Amino acid sequence: MSYLSIRELKTHFVQRSGSWVGGGKSLVRAVDGVSLALEKGEILGLVGESGCGKSTLSRTIMQLIPPTSGEVWLDGENLSLLGRRQMRQRRLDFQMIFQDPYASLNPRMTIFSTLAEAVRQRHRSLKGAALQTRVEKLMATVGLDAAAIRKYPHEFSGGQRQRIAIARALAPEPKLILADEPVSALDVSIQSQILNLIKQLQKDLGLTMIFISHDLSVVHYIADRIAVMHQGKIVESGTADDVFYQAKHAYTQKLLGSIPRLVV
Repeated sequence: MSYLSIRELKTHFVQRSGSWVGGGKSLVRAVDGVSLALEKGEILGLVGESGCGKSTLSRTIMQLIPPTSGEVWLDGENLSLLGRRQMRQRRLDFQMIFQDPYASLNPRMTIFSTLAEAVRQRHRSLKGAALQTRVEKLMATVGLDAAAIRKYPHEFSGGQRQRIAIARALAPEPKLILADEPVSALDVSIQSQILNLIKQLQKDLGLTMIFISHDLSVVHYIADRIAVMHQGKIVESGTADDVFYQAKHAYTQKLLGSIPRLVV
């Protein structure tokens, strides 16, 4: 069995139209029969346009949204069968990196407090000098100066804040990280720095990640394999090079055609 195995996962929502009295209902198939496998230490790129179901899929994998049907297995355990208390404990094994690093960080907490809180989710007895050493090591891991741990989020640039968000995701020592458009809000030059950081973390820490993006060129650079999502379904998947250079599905070809190219 793969490290992460998603089997015929469906997440459907009932949407009302018109007034609450006498209005009709329609079924939104946000995730509609997705099956994926992810090996330990692998980055899977999940790509598709806005509204295709990528973010709903990530939140269903984390069991933040209950699936309509299907199964999610992580490291040999069927998460779909866990009770609420068990799932709350298991959720430490999932961490997310969000699109907007500023919105995802508490502006009233110093970086030390933010990272220390995340570390102590896994190591509740850690405190004092040992806790500070762990936080400083996290800062170094993401390429930031440990001397800045007493600063607040607004004192950092966008790229630095995203590095902090990555450090926070790493702090509880998760088994899987879901990165939801983590570079789309950053300048192009900063995007490349964050992508290179993620690739280095994969090499150094054996990082296992689902990297979500609407940009196929970004996903091709960062991912080992790519899955293309359209209208709640996976329409094409394969190695990063196969999908990028030998796309078979018309929707994947459309995404490739939308990548800006320099005309000389």
